Amino acid sequence: MNLRKQIVDRSEKISLNRQLDLLGLSKGAFYYVAKSESEENLSLMRLMDEHHLDHPTKGVLQMQDFLRDKGYTVNEKRVRRLLRKMAIEAIYPKKNLSRLGKAKYIMPYLLRGLNIERANQVWQIDITYIAMKRGFMYLTAIIDVYSRFVVGWGLSNTLSATSVQDVMDQAIQEYSKPEIINSDQGSHRGGGPLYV
Repeated sequence: MNLRKQIVDRSEKISLNRQLDLLGLSKGAFYYVAKSESEENLSLMRLMDEHHLDHPTKGVLQMQDFLRDKGYTVNEKRVRRLLRKMAIEAIYPKKNLSRLGKAKYIMPYLLRGLNIERANQVWQIDITYIAMKRGFMYLTAIIDVYSRFVVGWGLSNTLSATSVQDVMDQAIQEYSKPEIINSDQGSHRGGGPLYV
């Protein structure tokens, strides 16, 4: 969409409305400017991030109590939104996760017992966030399990599938396609080994 916005030229003889129509953009989308988080929210996020590292089992209500002790009066809804934005989730035993009958599908762990004996046999992919001065960046990294060589990495300011796909496409273009791509099955998305 940003590329289409850049194409619009107000000095052209074609009216702005007609240009937006031809590009498939609404006026709202053309004039929209994303709003960044306030300084207060950024400081709250930094405090919650540091506290979560020391106390990973604390949820929204405990985080709200922690912030109240630090002198911030914030409601549960705001704490929940900021934690979701940072992709932070309290670690605690989930209900009935070990029951096989509840699973929609059961995928076997394909790497168990697999002898990894050459490069490009198995790649491992992971996503993590990095706290910055004014927000967060998401790091996607891909490593060849056999050689421990980083075959691809990328930074993004959003946790989107396209940024992860771009890193994967670049790695495949440079180092060829692996037989298996393995993920840690983290909380962001389902994962596990995947044959390519």
